[in-house]
Amino acid sequence: MTLENRVAIITGASRGVGRAVALTLAKAGCDVVLASKTVEPDPRLPGTLGEVRSEVEALGRRALVVQTDVRHEEQIQNMVAEAAREFGRIDILVNNAGALFLAPVSETPTKRFDLVMGVNARAAFIAARECLPHMAKNRWGQIVNMSPPIEPGHAFGKVAYLTSKYGMTLLTYGLAEEVRPDNVAVHSLWPACVVETMATIRFGLGSHEVWRTPEILADATLALVDKAPSLRTGRAWIDEEVLREEGLTDFAKYSCVQGAEPMRLPF
Repeated sequence: MTLENRVAIITGASRGVGRAVALTLAKAGCDVVLASKTVEPDPRLPGTLGEVRSEVEALGRRALVVQTDVRHEEQIQNMVAEAAREFGRIDILVNNAGALFLAPVSETPTKRFDLVMGVNARAAFIAARECLPHMAKNRWGQIVNMSPPIEPGHAFGKVAYLTSKYGMTLLTYGLAEEVRPDNVAVHSLWPACVVETMATIRFGLGSHEVWRTPEILADATLALVDKAPSLRTGRAWIDEEVLREEGLTDFAKYSCVQGAEPMRLPF
């Protein structure tokens, strides 16, 4: 099928995975809404909303920038309203904005728990809820939550973070059944290996030599949304699984350093 003239909202779109998803969807024919908390550059990882907008426009697609702190419901509502006002429709939502905090429960302040829950599970819930009327009206929609398959044994030492991410996955499972009659699909997507993002840089999860590029998640996102919503929904995917279904078996092109063995995620 074609994504020509579909409209996609991507949160956390200024750099990393969000930027890669925006550019990949634009190449596939989508106009995009670029949302992020900050518009300022960060020397650790290149990219700003303005730069991504220029890159999208260079591909011949339209881009709307909406500065959005997803911790605040009213800002998410404004993001969706601005998207609908500018483009007249919303077809795809990629809940990519995320907060990472890895620590045992005994070392997790309540404010950190609230942060990861707010940016991850709560924001995904609100964004999906606000987008759904627009998708249902057109009888077509795709929602992608960047969250992992639920494996309770992986939560040791990172309970707050995985509580928030598993919350997003439960949203995928439950919402998929609620909106199936509206021809809206809901997916979760997670990397098999550590991907170069601001979070992996900040928390020192390995090094550049063992990371994959964000394009692997972008290509997997495209593979999920470039299908009729009725074909598959309500599943938590690993990026490699999605791409294997598309016939890809060699993932070497996604390595940040060619020839290096990527570091696989423990969760």
